[in-house]
Amino acid sequence: MNQEIQRRTFIRTSAAAAVAGMAGCATGGAGGANTLALLGGTPVIAKDKQKDELDMFQWPRVNDAMRQASDRVLVGCKMSASDVSMEFEEKFAKWQGTKYALSFPNGTNSLNAAMYAIGLGAGDEMICTSMTYWASCIGALNLRASVVFCDIREDMEMDPASVEAHITPRTKAIMVVHYKSHPCDMDAIMAIAKKHHLRVIEDCSHAQGGLYKGKKLGTFGDVAGMSLMTFKSFSIGEGGMMVTDDYEIYRRAIRFGHYERIYKHWKPEELAGTFNVPFGAMKNRLNQCAAAIGLEQLKKYDREIAEIHQCKEYFYKGIADVKGISKIYPKWENSNKAGWYSSVSHFDSAAFCGISPQTFVAALRAETGTCCGYQFSMGCDFPLHASSAFYTSDIYHTGRPTNVETLPPGIDMKKLVGELPVASTIRNRIFCEPWFKKFRPEQIDRYVEAVHKVAANAAKLADWEKRQKKA
Repeated sequence: MNQEIQRRTFIRTSAAAAVAGMAGCATGGAGGANTLALLGGTPVIAKDKQKDELDMFQWPRVNDAMRQASDRVLVGCKMSASDVSMEFEEKFAKWQGTKYALSFPNGTNSLNAAMYAIGLGAGDEMICTSMTYWASCIGALNLRASVVFCDIREDMEMDPASVEAHITPRTKAIMVVHYKSHPCDMDAIMAIAKKHHLRVIEDCSHAQGGLYKGKKLGTFGDVAGMSLMTFKSFSIGEGGMMVTDDYEIYRRAIRFGHYERIYKHWKPEELAGTFNVPFGAMKNRLNQCAAAIGLEQLKKYDREIAEIHQCKEYFYKGIADVKGISKIYPKWENSNKAGWYSSVSHFDSAAFCGISPQTFVAALRAETGTCCGYQFSMGCDFPLHASSAFYTSDIYHTGRPTNVETLPPGIDMKKLVGELPVASTIRNRIFCEPWFKKFRPEQIDRYVEAVHKVAANAAKLADWEKRQKKA
């Protein structure tokens, strides 16, 4: 305990020096005396020790129960069956608080099935945030629907005002993405959806188990889909899950790609001679090794993400005195970031003598290492509205850009989307803080110390950045 107090005292002293120094954009005192590792100094975490940091960030946290569950599937040659997956779905739905859950081989397929299940199709438009991974929306093109992008707010979440501004008579649905673990403003979005009679899909791939005003994300809209791949907060190796309270959506999603279950949910007369041919032209069955792992993850996930939250709060408390960095966190009561997947912080370049977040992150990585992708890193995906895939690409060789193929002639998608100023520039104002998995204060303190050290040397780092640009 004494060592912990001493380390915290040192860090606080460094922080005070950093704050004082940055007021005039000059190198700080006691805390800034050490040369940055990026500039040839000694790193906070010695280079020969940086590889040892991996254990702090290893994810998922594999235990014997997960190994044994997977082995039972393998030994029983049941990888392509559905009994374990259906048990996983039943227990996942109970944990999620929905009537139905349907597993998929990946999150992309779960979202594609959700789009089909709500009836998205030719001539329809779906509004989606520009700041997300392409899997959130690309499936709409397979259904011959069109994607219209909206802007985000500074908290990284879709801007309800921008959503409403992009609604046209052809709008059918809103794809809500709880990006970087941060909940969207669901009250505002659901009010817009109700006003304009729109369907709502929630992409919870970054926010499994997250809360908005005390209610689970994925339970506000008509349906939700999510990735459960290795690096997500809720990880089963590779997989996805769709959840809904609407039986018609559930069984339509089954018809899309769960061919072996179609007869259980569709009457013979409804099949009209098609038998069990899946309409999505794909198999959406989950490998049951992953389902078995998922059953074990359900037993420990809430406990593990609570520890992650403890780590994050400790880290932010340690850097509270550093000007120019601010935590991005839900402002609503009883709301959270759940597993803090790929969480980002605001970075104010002016407070760091004008350096870019790229240089800031480079300096931090030099201090702490790069043994994995969960330490300090840059902040987000590229804005999808900047991709020509949604404007000029003729993906299916029809003679028209795919994203406007079924829209009335003359529709200018670039004009419809317009300028999205926040999504276009947010990368200049954020960075990813470390995604700690285990609450080890003395270890986290080293990352806190690295932030203070870089802050205290901001002026020298700014000079280095200028030299790099001239070189």
